[in-house]
Amino acid sequence: MTRTHQPRPEPGDRHGSPRRRLGHPAARIGLVAIALALLAGLVAGCGNTNPRNLIESIQNGSVVLGTKYDQPGLGIRNPDKSVTGFDPSVSTYVVNHIADSLGVPHPEIRWRETPSAQRETLIDNGEVDMIAATYSITEARLKKVDFAGPYLVNYQGLLVRKNDDSISTLTDLSDGKKLCSVTGSTPAQNVKAQLPDVQLQEYDSYSSCVEALRRGKVDALTTDEVILAGYSDFYPDEFKLVGMSYPKDACVKDALKRAGQPFSTEYYGIGMAKDYPEAVVKVNEAIRAMLAPVPGGQSVWEQSLRDAIGSPTVDSMIARADTPDSQYKFTPNPGDLAFVDSPSTPCPPGLT
Repeated sequence: MTRTHQPRPEPGDRHGSPRRRLGHPAARIGLVAIALALLAGLVAGCGNTNPRNLIESIQNGSVVLGTKYDQPGLGIRNPDKSVTGFDPSVSTYVVNHIADSLGVPHPEIRWRETPSAQRETLIDNGEVDMIAATYSITEARLKKVDFAGPYLVNYQGLLVRKNDDSISTLTDLSDGKKLCSVTGSTPAQNVKAQLPDVQLQEYDSYSSCVEALRRGKVDALTTDEVILAGYSDFYPDEFKLVGMSYPKDACVKDALKRAGQPFSTEYYGIGMAKDYPEAVVKVNEAIRAMLAPVPGGQSVWEQSLRDAIGSPTVDSMIARADTPDSQYKFTPNPGDLAFVDSPSTPCPPGLT
């Protein structure tokens, strides 16, 4: 009996049909189709890159809020991945207050770290609904994003070691003291311009400056007071804050700065995408509600600030603002952005 010869199945093909090699045109077409399908799935999973509307996100039950992860007191990510600080407290109050006003449940909150250099990009790309992250309202930034607030008025200050009594005013820095700040920062340059004898030490982060101050490598650190207060509260009994005001009349960028005037004034706001004015209105309403006094107690805003940077610091800020003829404020005025383009006083002839 003659046996008919059958082709031997190729390895791995239990049905006996020859396996296509990758070089075969049909195989290449199939791989391309699979790759395109996978790419489409990834794009769909990432969502679009249009700016987000905070109101719509709250109504849909989920928001992405931007803040800092590395600033004690203001915004820090804890080992359990929770986020705490004054900025997150303000953000949480705002979105929950808006949800209540819309009659919808409080949304799920997801946090996103927002480094200073990336804030406008993250808003424009739709990666966050809003950002509260020591975000100063400026004319240049208002061209890119909208701001609600301010929710905090802040001033430049000094952080020194608690047992160092040689620095109690700004002019004490001129005695050969070493001043630390972040590389290229405006606060450091402001001091250097007024006190040329200061030995300016520039580090890559404020946390590095704090460590240098703890080790005695520098004598003071300068930046926004509330940031310094957060570090001071984080390291109990190690530091103290020193206020900074102009020791005498000065001309800075062709503007007159009077003796006793704060070295710099920062207005922290909540940044959001442009073209959603109803969101700005709602956020300002929420901040005002947070600032409203509670019968028989402090406002939610003030209590949150005390929890973040410590009551002694808040008490001193209130006392300074209440001093007769004080040029300092404590309570912000949400919705009032007149400070952005307010005219400066020209320098008188002969003042440098």
